[in-house]
Amino acid sequence: MTARFGKLTWLWLSVLVIAADQITKHWFVANLEMYEQIVVIPDLFSWTLAYNRGAAFSFLANEGGWQRWFFAVIAFAVSAVLVVWLKRLKANETWLAIALVLVLGGAIGNLYDRVVLGHVVDFILVHWKTQWYFPAFNIADSAITLGAVMLALDMFRGDKSTTSKVTGAQDNE
Repeated sequence: MTARFGKLTWLWLSVLVIAADQITKHWFVANLEMYEQIVVIPDLFSWTLAYNRGAAFSFLANEGGWQRWFFAVIAFAVSAVLVVWLKRLKANETWLAIALVLVLGGAIGNLYDRVVLGHVVDFILVHWKTQWYFPAFNIADSAITLGAVMLALDMFRGDKSTTSKVTGAQDNE
């Protein structure tokens, strides 16, 4: 069964990311005014409500609206590629599967916002006192970032097929 479906069984993690992302976004939209801050750790971390009509770091946010559909098409295409890639993974590629489903869950979470709301809801604000602010982000962004870091680390793991053959190690999940 594993060979037929590849690592598609890991899609539950994407569903978990999407659910956590959407539940938290709905809570912040219902309970905070735009840019209102709830300080969690003084001078370092706050909850806030912000909308992003662009991509990462508000890239193209001030355009006329075409970027909404442009980024939606990209997110849909990337999601389709990730599912196909996930299906083609081998039994010993669990790390890669987890990385892909994290990116997929985050992409779909933000895709939903973009298509349904016309903007992505952000609510996590990391800052240093009042001097430096990192752009607000959300659970989906965090999952995408974690998945991307895992993908990058996977590239540095060397030739995994040779390692498996030499050590005889095999992951049969």
